Amino acid sequence: MDFRTACEETKTGICLLQDGNQEPFKVRLHLAKDILMIQEQDVICVSGEPFYSGGGAEHNIPVVISKISKEQRAELSGLLFIGDAILQINGINVRKCRHEEVVQVLRNAGEEVTLTVSFLKRAPAFLKLPLNEDCSCAPSDQSSGTSSPLCDSGLHLNYHPNNTDTLSCSSWPTSPGLRWEKRWCDLRLIPLLHSRFSQYVPGTDLSRQNAFQVIAVDGVCSGIIQCLSAEDCIDWLQAIATNISNLTKHNIKKINRNFPVNQQIVYMGWCEAREQDPLQDRVYSPTFLALRGSCLYKFLAPPVTTWDWTRAEKTFSVYEIMCKVLKDSDLLDRRKHCFTVQSESGEDLYFSVELESDLAQWERAFQTATFLEVERIQCKTYACVLESHLMGLTIDFSTGFICYDAATKVMCSGQL
Repeated sequence: MDFRTACEETKTGICLLQDGNQEPFKVRLHLAKDILMIQEQDVICVSGEPFYSGGGAEHNIPVVISKISKEQRAELSGLLFIGDAILQINGINVRKCRHEEVVQVLRNAGEEVTLTVSFLKRAPAFLKLPLNEDCSCAPSDQSSGTSSPLCDSGLHLNYHPNNTDTLSCSSWPTSPGLRWEKRWCDLRLIPLLHSRFSQYVPGTDLSRQNAFQVIAVDGVCSGIIQCLSAEDCIDWLQAIATNISNLTKHNIKKINRNFPVNQQIVYMGWCEAREQDPLQDRVYSPTFLALRGSCLYKFLAPPVTTWDWTRAEKTFSVYEIMCKVLKDSDLLDRRKHCFTVQSESGEDLYFSVELESDLAQWERAFQTATFLEVERIQCKTYACVLESHLMGLTIDFSTGFICYDAATKVMCSGQL
């Protein structure tokens, strides 16, 4: 169900996610005003302790998992093993905490707990427990085949050869003092400010079918999000683009407080720049463009500080460039929604954006920036040569063109 307001998009839906080389799996996307949440369904223990631990700073080692109770989520997940040292709990570093301190952190961790663990190669003596009678280390059809490094020493208690349960409601553990719930848990959070999205295979003009990825400004990637249909994919892209655009406009207002009137930002955002070197492996590269004051800025990353504006990869005077939105017949490859920027030096830059609405925004932004700069400077004089004589050509935006001899200042022709 979608909930839409005039200023933002809120959207929730089921998609498939392909992350790396693993098989696609079902996720829930939740789009908020400033963040895209990617969630996976999981069964979590919301009360009680799913595993037991020993060790701690008093033993000069981190707290170590010494027992995993049968058929609890910690065991069924196959992600925790006897001998795993607990390094962080919900991002809190507990490597040097005493055992009781770690237990207290766990009790206060809330309903969802994220553990960072590391296997200890040399297990402490108190972990050398006998193997349960019903436990085996040989993987079967019901197990993932993942073997703990403790398997050879008889400490692998995470595999149950008779366990064929799935994580359905009817098979959840019913141990006293434990309560389990099936929930959508956050798998990845993508901040939308300055993030970019693309349907294309990176660096190419090959478009994925009904799929896209979102990349945060710090490089965190959503993975490949596969939608159920082309219409669903476009709806997601439009909603994400709307929220990114709103965040960008709000950010521009804040940044403009630091700049004088004639240096205000008109618009900025991500594009894909087509490489001019045909031997490049990547035909397209992400580029951040900004129209501010009298200049078009080309960055490798969004400018955050005032100093960043002095380190642009390239700058062009707005009144000396021409922006052209390309028709289908002018496109160089399979990418749609493209425009070019032609500079006074003859350099042509070719850019691609994802959506038709993005292209319209850039076209309006160039028109606005050019109008504001022309209105500000009113006239501009250029040096030129006429019949071997050095001349001056003045373009006055209210009176017309004037051409005069550069040495004598004598006007050579009337106003045009």
